[in-house]
Amino acid sequence: YPVLSQLLAKYPATGGALFQVYNDITLAQKWTDVDLLDLPACKRAAIKGQRPTPDTDRGPSVCVVVPCSLSESISTSWLRAAFTSLDPLPTEIYVAITSEDTSTVYYKISQGIVKPPV
Repeated sequence: YPVLSQLLAKYPATGGALFQVYNDITLAQKWTDVDLLDLPACKRAAIKGQRPTPDTDRGPSVCVVVPCSLSESISTSWLRAAFTSLDPLPTEIYVAITSEDTSTVYYKISQGIVKPPV
């Protein structure tokens, strides 16, 4: 994938997670307008795109996904760095945790304390 080559070379330690999540988002989930973002503070790339929604009244929603592997340790300061590296500052991001068996789990992370929808 030429679109990934520069960031895979820049962040080889996180390249596997980026490659796996990029494939999941573009091929399985059919996101559109997918773009890669450089997050130097987190030493990795993020993926931004429009996620299709089953609700036909609303259009696709723009989401940012930060891939990481199951073997990595992440912290609140790492999450804060991910948020502050993005412009404009999003209210939420998704952390995509990948495993060696190609499973990917997405966690929605919001800034601060957010009341869950009822």
